[in-house]
Amino acid sequence: MNKTSKVFVAGHGGMVGSAIMRRLAHNGYENIITVSHRELDLTNQSRVVKFFRSKRPDVVIDCAAKVGGIHANNTYRADFIYNNLQIQNNLIHTSYEFEVKKLLFLGSSCIYPKFADQPIKEEYLLASPLESTNEPYSVSKIAGIKMCESYYKQYKCDFISVMPCNQYGPNDNFHPKNSHVLPALLRRFHEAKANNETNVEVWGTGKARREFLHVDDLASACVFLLEDVSSSVIYKKNISHLNIGSGEEISIANLAKLIAKIVGYDGRISFQLDKPDGTLRKLMDVSRIKKLGWEPKFSLESGLTQTYNWYKENEAQIRSF
Repeated sequence: MNKTSKVFVAGHGGMVGSAIMRRLAHNGYENIITVSHRELDLTNQSRVVKFFRSKRPDVVIDCAAKVGGIHANNTYRADFIYNNLQIQNNLIHTSYEFEVKKLLFLGSSCIYPKFADQPIKEEYLLASPLESTNEPYSVSKIAGIKMCESYYKQYKCDFISVMPCNQYGPNDNFHPKNSHVLPALLRRFHEAKANNETNVEVWGTGKARREFLHVDDLASACVFLLEDVSSSVIYKKNISHLNIGSGEEISIANLAKLIAKIVGYDGRISFQLDKPDGTLRKLMDVSRIKKLGWEPKFSLESGLTQTYNWYKENEAQIRSF
């Protein structure tokens, strides 16, 4: 990828897509192609083909997806598997048909088995059963990984996949039920403080541990891989994708306490023991991407502080399902 490449960012309006747009601008890219969902339904193959025929992108970054937390994943199971399979099938195959020079497919750490050894290495994929609550979404993302790998092996397409841990930051979805745990908690504590509530309830026991990565760190990793790493470097190691994460984890209980501190909420925190924890631990091994030369910049506290400041400034326009 070079500064004159025509780069199509699918899903540019979401948290990850908008962060990648900021990073591309920072690195001097000006020939960026975007399209709204209203203008192009990525689940419609014929419309995707027509769009590629018109725009002829050199590089495709696929961060378009239907996403959500435990509640959304478990409730809208058919929507999650259908929409995500359709989007990625159309983007990956059409990129092959129109000879796109490089494609980056983004998935999620939920692709890994529920009881995978920790920290999770790339080769643990498909080693044992998935977490049931998000299995449809996970299966769709595994299919995307295998598509990119297969198009490389059969056609030598420079298509690569990255699996980030839980991301957070500006433009996140802060819906109280359908979002991921960190933005949902940030909003919940903010509203509890504003309404002088004496107690905030958190799903599960609080014992589950999660790894978080600021979305701007994820964006820097994605652009780094597009600029400096070819797919042959990844696939020759006999793996199908790269992990991207902070390499650090925190319990949900301690995350809630940290968010309460940043928000300035001093009430009680209680845990809903009848609600699911999901996978109890999910820390990824990020040694491979670090050996290639990338490192995250944000600490969790500094990233949360920045995200909360953004939330307060944009509260009236916060994106939600």
